Amino acid sequence: QVQLVESGGGSVQAGGSLRLSCAASGYTSSTYCMGWFRQAPGKERERVAIIDRAGTTTYKESAKGRFTISRDNAKNTLYLQMNSLKPEDTAMYYCAADTNFYRLWVGSALNWGQGTQVTVSS
Repeated sequence: QVQLVESGGGSVQAGGSLRLSCAASGYTSSTYCMGWFRQAPGKERERVAIIDRAGTTTYKESAKGRFTISRDNAKNTLYLQMNSLKPEDTAMYYCAADTNFYRLWVGSALNWGQGTQVTVSS
């Protein structure tokens, strides 16, 4: 059974940093494409960053230059380093994984974590 468990969220002031982690179990993460999504209150869930099996990364435009997605396959863990945080980054952040890149890209991944809250104050 696939399980994804996020951690690392919290409350920070604008300009601060957080590092989110997503521990995967029940499968070998190196065989999956993985990503981070977020959902703010009253808004639709949106894709933040994706990393495929080869390690190629893509980012939401507003995250470029500030966020870095990475994976440690030996630890079955996905990370999201977030720097220069802004109040508009406030959201619940979710980790997702799928063997199908397209399903992950469009936000229909088969596997999701429970989320970790990020709150950025001005």
